Amino acid sequence: MGELTLPPNSRIDTRAGKVFRAAAGAKRVRTFRVYRFDPATGERPRVESYEVDMASCGPMVLDALLKIKNEIDPTLSLRRSCREGICGSCAMNIDGVNTLACTRACSEVRRSTISIYPLPHMQVVKDLVTDLTNFYAQYAAVKPWLQTRTPPPPDRERLQSKEDQLQIDRPSACILCACCSTACPSYWWNSERYLGPAALLAAYRWLVDSRDEATGERLDELEDPFRLYRCHTIMNCTEACPKDLNPAKAIGAIKRMLAERQH
Repeated sequence: MGELTLPPNSRIDTRAGKVFRAAAGAKRVRTFRVYRFDPATGERPRVESYEVDMASCGPMVLDALLKIKNEIDPTLSLRRSCREGICGSCAMNIDGVNTLACTRACSEVRRSTISIYPLPHMQVVKDLVTDLTNFYAQYAAVKPWLQTRTPPPPDRERLQSKEDQLQIDRPSACILCACCSTACPSYWWNSERYLGPAALLAAYRWLVDSRDEATGERLDELEDPFRLYRCHTIMNCTEACPKDLNPAKAIGAIKRMLAERQH
């Protein structure tokens, strides 16, 4: 029987977390339990509790995190940029769900205490910041750009019909937040070889692009027991996507393309 061991410093030290109380006179207090970990210290992760006065805070989870960082604990590390659900920087696990902190309203979390962790099964750089190096390398591996052999028309762009454009419209909306891939058990256990939902959705986007001329080569690259077929249609990826995309459907379509070209 195989024996699974957790990596060093992966267990949370339940005795180490602090509680940061709200200031006297706070009108509407809500508690945020936030994962804290700094590999440079050699200490185990901890969860610290912050009491935030929501009467002087914006409605989103990101607003609360920024209030914590700016007014309570400046040592907290997190990524954020656009605040509009476009860049994907603030992806994290909120109340057990992978999502974007900037689009997740505190009112949507029914529990009185909101738990915030980094994206699961990823190497943590610090606190809520995860290492996305491998994730971006997998995206680059599917060659997410137009590949053609014929020269472009001399007097216009490479055009496509409205119907053809609709084929790539939704897949092109992926913001590479990694919510889908880090919600996938197959990706958790095979992330070095399985490309994951986000990269495969990008691959599908170019496979169905009527202007692309490398369909055969793209399918050849994906026809592998691990790169594609580690997907077992669990559907966590589709459930987790904050942009309401369907990576599982795209992966199924790629499998169908490979099956059809063999007959």
